Amino acid sequence: MNWEIFNKAADSLPEVFWESPVDCGLILGSGWGSVLTCDEVIASVKYDRIPGLGQTSVVGHAGELRLYLRHGLRIAAFMGRRHYYEGAGMEPVVMPVELLRRMSGRRLLVTNASGGINPKFKAGDLMVITDHLNTVGINPLIGPVNPNWGVRFPDLSHVYNPELSAILREAAAEIGVSLWDGVYAFTAGPVFETPAEVRAYAGMGADAVGMSTVPECTLAAAIGIPTAGLSCIANPAAGIQSEALNHQEVLDATQKATPRMATLVDAFLRRFA
Repeated sequence: MNWEIFNKAADSLPEVFWESPVDCGLILGSGWGSVLTCDEVIASVKYDRIPGLGQTSVVGHAGELRLYLRHGLRIAAFMGRRHYYEGAGMEPVVMPVELLRRMSGRRLLVTNASGGINPKFKAGDLMVITDHLNTVGINPLIGPVNPNWGVRFPDLSHVYNPELSAILREAAAEIGVSLWDGVYAFTAGPVFETPAEVRAYAGMGADAVGMSTVPECTLAAAIGIPTAGLSCIANPAAGIQSEALNHQEVLDATQKATPRMATLVDAFLRRFA
């Protein structure tokens, strides 16, 4: 891990990012970039202006860091994410978490779109991530120990903070949005899974599968940033439906679910005001 990249990224941000701690960080995955409700935008920076982060190559990821106020809270929203399969290494993938650490971020909400493995799920359902399966072993903590990132062998018993997950459920109940609980399986991509892989992940206890989230949440857990995970089920995973999978299907499902996603994120944030 190239630590100098993180230093350059932090140095590139306007001073306003460092004036006081961030109450909540958001990492917004495919289709989630339009869920923000802002009282005041304090600053915004395109990813391609942040060294080491760079513009995402995936459709549906805006590629902008926005610092804004909502309900009197300072929110740092990473609108879109970098993925390991893009080939730029792990630094841009976990950059949002490291920048949030430097901003003294108090909590983190990570979102994504995923394929549904649980046969009860349908496109557009929302799932609180209660745990994950790292099916490929890719891990941002591989390499020399960085004291800023915790101990050599961090405990991952509660990567997804139970208290924050409970607050998501409470917020959903308040506004009448249905939520599932589930385990998220992480694959490296950039291919959709085979039917045999999906059957294997189901046997391992996975309810949904995708190509993101786990590296960021692993690092956040090691650092000690309380983190919640929220997934939009975009489509049934391979082998569950007969049609071929495609990314447009993901974007269409999240677009239809956007009003519920936006209301839920806002209700979640309001509970910290």
